[in-house]
Amino acid sequence: MTDYIVETIKAGILETLAMTFFSSVFSYLFGLPLGILLYATSKGRIMENKPVNFVLGLIVNIGRSLPFLILLVLLIPFTRFVTGSSIGTTASIVPLTIGAIPIVARMVESSLSEVQPGIIEAAVSMGASPIYVILRFVLPEATPSLLLGAAINIATILGYSAMAGVIGGGGLGAIALQYGYYRYQKDVLWTTVTILVIMVMLIQSAGNRIAVKVRK
Repeated sequence: MTDYIVETIKAGILETLAMTFFSSVFSYLFGLPLGILLYATSKGRIMENKPVNFVLGLIVNIGRSLPFLILLVLLIPFTRFVTGSSIGTTASIVPLTIGAIPIVARMVESSLSEVQPGIIEAAVSMGASPIYVILRFVLPEATPSLLLGAAINIATILGYSAMAGVIGGGGLGAIALQYGYYRYQKDVLWTTVTILVIMVMLIQSAGNRIAVKVRK
């Protein structure tokens, strides 16, 4: 590989990390509260509300069922409206965030559902409000599971970021497509794929270690 390609890959790594970081942060800003609501309003929970839970669940299920490549295309007008462009690293953050929100929400709901009912019943018996129970009892108890879920979600977003190259997004995905596929430079293709795999493994490993420490 030429020096130019090496520098391009280095820049692509930084772009991929930026897309993954900001998309993860924004998706949790919306996905975490949504997941908490899904959990709290479900049957038998402290804020049971069947209509609200049905509507939220329907929105999340629709969002999860859409293939990410299709979502990328559907969101092009919205992405252009928000960022002023539908291509590039910044523009890719919009569909990455929207695509990850329903995944985060379901992962959060699943993690919170693992909390033992006895803990919640004890808190309620002491007169704690639903919000207090969630913030002071449910979330702390579910933290290790939430961290494991976060590692999976971040790795998923990282994988999605590679797909963004199809519509002109930045990062390693765009490099793999432009140089590895269109220009038949197999060394570039395999290098970018290897880097992405290593990044996913590092994220997952870090998430597992942090979760184990928190659980202890």
